[in-house]
Amino acid sequence: MCLIRPIQQTDDPQLATIIRASLKAYGLDIPGTAYFDKELDHLSEFYQQTSTRQYFVATDHYDRVLGGVGIGEYDPAHGVAELQKLYLTPSARGHHLSYQLLDMAVSFAKSAGYQRLYLETHHNLKTAIHLYEKYGFKNLGHPLNHGEHSSMDLFYSLAL
Repeated sequence: MCLIRPIQQTDDPQLATIIRASLKAYGLDIPGTAYFDKELDHLSEFYQQTSTRQYFVATDHYDRVLGGVGIGEYDPAHGVAELQKLYLTPSARGHHLSYQLLDMAVSFAKSAGYQRLYLETHHNLKTAIHLYEKYGFKNLGHPLNHGEHSSMDLFYSLAL
């Protein structure tokens, strides 16, 4: 049993550790990935800056962080949000928690008025790619714009 809730400041250190460990495990602790994002150690502050951003955290019954997912602005003028930083601890994988997190993120994006979700990922993240495709994201074959995550090489979109 887990709880999915909006991020709190006390979640920041655990999330930063989960995200960095996940990226490192796939050889993505390199420039041009979320590993070096300046807001990574203070995700709660970043996502609480505007009402058009949100980060959802999954916790166990001891309130330990199992992972999370964010929605942030990408191209607000065209109704596009970005799905950001979907990561889980190794023990939380394989229990469909990522689908629950995606459901929360998509629901938030719709309620915030977005019409499309965009995401960038890497070919090394095969489980994530499977998740996104099964959820209905379509591979664009190219980035929408030139973002800060220049090492990402796969780009997906989902109509809301």
